[in-house]
Amino acid sequence: MDPAILVINSGSSSLKFSLIDIASHLVLISGIAEKLGLPDGYLTVKYSSKETFPLSPPNHVGAMENIVTILQHYQLSDRILAVGHRVVHGGEQFKSSTLIDHSVLLEIERCIPFAPLHNPAHLEGIRAAMKFAPNIPHVAVFDTAFHQTLSPTAFLYALPKYLYVEHGVRRYGFHGTSHRYVSMEAARFLGLDIQDSAFITAHLGNGASAAAILNGKSVDTTMGFTPLEGLVMGTRSGDIDPALVTYIAERLGISANEVVNLLNKKSGLLGISELSSDVRDLQDAAANGHEGAQLALDIFVHRLAKYIAALTVSLPRVDALVFTGGIGENAALIREKTIRKLAVLGYALDVEANQRFTGGNQGIITTPNSTKAMVINTNEELMIALDTAKFL
Repeated sequence: MDPAILVINSGSSSLKFSLIDIASHLVLISGIAEKLGLPDGYLTVKYSSKETFPLSPPNHVGAMENIVTILQHYQLSDRILAVGHRVVHGGEQFKSSTLIDHSVLLEIERCIPFAPLHNPAHLEGIRAAMKFAPNIPHVAVFDTAFHQTLSPTAFLYALPKYLYVEHGVRRYGFHGTSHRYVSMEAARFLGLDIQDSAFITAHLGNGASAAAILNGKSVDTTMGFTPLEGLVMGTRSGDIDPALVTYIAERLGISANEVVNLLNKKSGLLGISELSSDVRDLQDAAANGHEGAQLALDIFVHRLAKYIAALTVSLPRVDALVFTGGIGENAALIREKTIRKLAVLGYALDVEANQRFTGGNQGIITTPNSTKAMVINTNEELMIALDTAKFL
């Protein structure tokens, strides 16, 4: 049987997995364990059909134990040569994917202050997976690693220098695995050498970021010290005046931490629309006259177009603007509004192509004489699998 890589994405209350065939890149089986830490935790598995199982115990170890049992049941466990783990934050220590050992686990732990919601959950998932698969390689693939090629001009804040030197305060960037994958795919699609290419990539989902990628390396990006900076997102505000934190805290009588929670979980599309964080819901509501939904979409597009224009100055040219992620791949209306705002930079929309390239279809959505814009479907799990396979 052909060898495969098990890809794990562990969150605080969920654990996703995919088993990916190395040769064909096909997903053999996938699933997600949800409500970890709650009595009614369960595992949903997609193989020939979709099945749901209760978890016992309903935690990361229980999830991995059930996943291993299911892989054995379908006679897939013997195909696993290595396990690839998504890790959000690797700080400055990790500039590429890394074979996991005790020292790597300690470094991931040291990065917890930079990603307190994510890295502890990743560590739980890694340790659970290593318990049930101790004799094969485990590889950490970091969201931040791709952006470690940013220059100090792009990653430093205009703050006292000691805050960076002594406390690591800088822009790290996120969604690196997706930005890297779609820039490689865009180069392949256009017949370009990735080592001689210039792309702006827009990963648009509930979390959203854009990046300038020159010759396969990230040179600028919108997210910063945390994933809160930059674009408007589902529930995140994106850029604000930092003085608003103390102003809101004083006006509402809440702590700075509570303000940051508001900026992360109650703002963005949800906060503006007072309706939903989901672009699909907002598009439907806007079409039916909901003013808050329309305003949320307009602000989302305005910020996106403004940042795409800003990222252009980090490149000597633009071979293509690449839309990806759930919104980028499927929301033709968002793409249309964004491209029309970018007319000053030479973008001209092909309306028919833009409507056609949704739901898994990908291709160029601009006219022949336009600066190119295109849709490329991201595949972070495959990128993690390919990175992991390099260590075999």
